Amino acid sequence: MIHSFWVPQLAGKTDLLPNRVNEMWIDPLKSGLYVGQCAQFCGAQHAKMLLRVYVDSPEQFQRWITEQQKAPPEIPDSAPVVNLESVDARSGKLVFERQACINCHAVAGTVANGRFGPDLTHLMSRETLAAGAIPNTPQNLEAWITAPDQFKPGALMPAMHLTERQNAQITAYLLTLK
Repeated sequence: MIHSFWVPQLAGKTDLLPNRVNEMWIDPLKSGLYVGQCAQFCGAQHAKMLLRVYVDSPEQFQRWITEQQKAPPEIPDSAPVVNLESVDARSGKLVFERQACINCHAVAGTVANGRFGPDLTHLMSRETLAAGAIPNTPQNLEAWITAPDQFKPGALMPAMHLTERQNAQITAYLLTLK
């Protein structure tokens, strides 16, 4: 599938072709958020292939690297004992690890080591979900987990058809991944 990386305020378009390595140089003049989009029709969800480029000062970038290198926080031992009937981060982690989530997603320091979907280690540090389609809020996160197609028809992430409680539990866990 062909894509085209295009952030108008930063540079021209660069095509992304299967089995070909491309390079591009961007020299932004100021820090900030720059938005772009895939500029090559690449399928039914082309209009929702949004890009966000964050330009930081060297100091900001170093702080970001330091935060990204941190493992997700341990759920404290003082957290409630795992009860699969409760909705809390600890039970949510257990549900997450017992579902197919771990086959596609990775979370550093856990058994989740999937490579097909995005790494969720620092999920809550992101401003958006679904490649920029929706703001990253607790409500949107739970709705995305429940039915990704409602935001992105044809999304590669399938609806897992879990119970409302399981979706809420997984959400509670993911909300700890900063």
